[in-house]
Amino acid sequence: MIGGGATGLHPAFQHRTYLFRRKVFKLLGGAFHIYDEAGNLVFYGEQKAFKLREDMRVYADEGKKQELLVIKTPQILDISATYNVTDATTGEPVGALKRKGLKSFIIDEWKFLGTDGSEIGVLRESSFIMALLSRYFNLIPQTYKITAGNTEVAMIKQAFNPFVLKYTMTISQPAPLLDPRLLIAAGVLLCIIERRQQ
Repeated sequence: MIGGGATGLHPAFQHRTYLFRRKVFKLLGGAFHIYDEAGNLVFYGEQKAFKLREDMRVYADEGKKQELLVIKTPQILDISATYNVTDATTGEPVGALKRKGLKSFIIDEWKFLGTDGSEIGVLRESSFIMALLSRYFNLIPQTYKITAGNTEVAMIKQAFNPFVLKYTMTISQPAPLLDPRLLIAAGVLLCIIERRQQ
């Protein structure tokens, strides 16, 4: 479990390891499940279908009784879109993630933005060679590193499975330098956006 800066958040945000799971073949929208290190479901999410702007919701369970995060973009069909993250329980902005447009066609890279719009962290593929290969061979698993300044905050590794998309996020520190809600949002965006655009 995570302590320190994560106190006051929903308990689901206080784990050190998460498994993101999404079925690859889904026609309308996109549903995903997120589990803790013990295999317990801690988040359930959906991408709204038939929306001109991206709209993803993260809930505490499949019953969708408690909405925890809203991930939305104000832009329409923008490869450099900014995805705003809002705490659904308070209505307060958490920050945002911005995809680095054309650069991400070669190697995936996202910026973490604070509530004031300043850059506070980066998510990028850890290997340039593997990134290039994955563009031609979609079944090659990817590895991502999340950093804040020169400090590694988390690692995300994809597991090979042609039918179910799986990412494991391991948070490096007991009190991460980036808000855990932004880290969960990053994993969601990898599941929904990155694999769809490759």
